Amino acid sequence: MQTLKEEVSQMWKLVLSQLEKAKQSFLNGDVELAREIVSREKRVDAFELKIDSDCENYIALFSPVAVDLRLVLSLIKISITLERIADFAESIARHVIEEDGHTLDAQVIEELQMEKIFDTLIVMLSDSFVALESENTRISGKIMAKDDEIDFLYRRSLDILAGYLQENPSMTVLGLKTVLILRKLERIGDHCDNIVEEIVFYVDAKVLKHGGI
Repeated sequence: MQTLKEEVSQMWKLVLSQLEKAKQSFLNGDVELAREIVSREKRVDAFELKIDSDCENYIALFSPVAVDLRLVLSLIKISITLERIADFAESIARHVIEEDGHTLDAQVIEELQMEKIFDTLIVMLSDSFVALESENTRISGKIMAKDDEIDFLYRRSLDILAGYLQENPSMTVLGLKTVLILRKLERIGDHCDNIVEEIVFYVDAKVLKHGGI
């Protein structure tokens, strides 16, 4: 079990690094860093496959019950969710590569508060890691509240982009691609929420999904 937790911790740190680098590559138009993100994606996939296999083996060999069963089930779902977050980070990196580092005007990016969105997601993912490591669910509400902030910034960004593209129709294609990136960031927030739900299920034996208790 300790080995399983360590594998998830290593995967978590890798995915967090991917997200941090996705932020840097997008905001700075760093194509080389974006290529590094894409190349590291295979490591994330390998982690997810190994954790899934090791969890299945643990269940088959030890027939865990109660808290041990909740933990192994949670680790499976968390590793799947982490892999999806990494997929979004890779997708953002591929955008940087395809656009050769070009983004919308810096003023628009600042108005969209994309740096703040990235930073909030990084904090959510980092705090979730701390919650699992410490088995402390008291910060779960704080983490999930940040997703509401992400949702607000996402909805606000659509209005800002709509106005910008009306005034700058030549930027329509790049603007629409930026909408897709914002949508990916919003989904990362949802995935962080899902991770918190799994931690609460493991530690407190409570189901938060779909409003359960």
